[in-house]
Amino acid sequence: MTNDLLIAKTVDFVKEKLKGAEGGHDWFHIDRVYKNANLIASEEDVDLTIVSLGALLHDIADSKFHNGDETVGPKVAKEFLEELSVDKNIIDHVIHIIENISFKGGNTLQKFKSPELDVIQDADRLDAIGAIGIARCFNYGGFKNRALYNPEIEPNLNMSKEEYKSSTAPTINHFYEKLLLLKDRMNTETGKKLALERHSFMEEFLEQFYKEWEGRR
Repeated sequence: MTNDLLIAKTVDFVKEKLKGAEGGHDWFHIDRVYKNANLIASEEDVDLTIVSLGALLHDIADSKFHNGDETVGPKVAKEFLEELSVDKNIIDHVIHIIENISFKGGNTLQKFKSPELDVIQDADRLDAIGAIGIARCFNYGGFKNRALYNPEIEPNLNMSKEEYKSSTAPTINHFYEKLLLLKDRMNTETGKKLALERHSFMEEFLEQFYKEWEGRR
């Protein structure tokens, strides 16, 4: 099977699998990460097949929509790639990427590293910040029926992985618990540069948010 056909089949599979998904984790999220990953990869020495497959399959079954079960995504991806007779080394690499891409509270030691994971992780993190990151954050908060903001509930910057996954904190807290931390956790030079503008936009948004919340000019 040609690489172009493999990617086309993967795109079709992901589109079908994510029909009706929550708006921040739907096909369009995958497509943006895929485009960001290819943009970053153009500046890096990486395997483009692994980058493409990893980006397209990284959220095929996000654990937050499967009762916290982190084994579903890797299992679905592996079965799909095996059906297409993809090389075992490529499958193993893609599965490791899916298993290790998530933020998970930022206090969990990443068990696997590769240049391809670095690229995809940066691409995924870019989609979590800036204007789209803000939109996704509030969309998910609404999906979970969370408060926009509660001044009495302070952000928790030292959550364990399980605390992070089960958090019901107001949406604004997520900016401090994850989104504003991502700029300094980018892996690639391209990712770092792209993150700067998006980070600044979030800071401006929060300044305006508090001004309006408190009734200030």
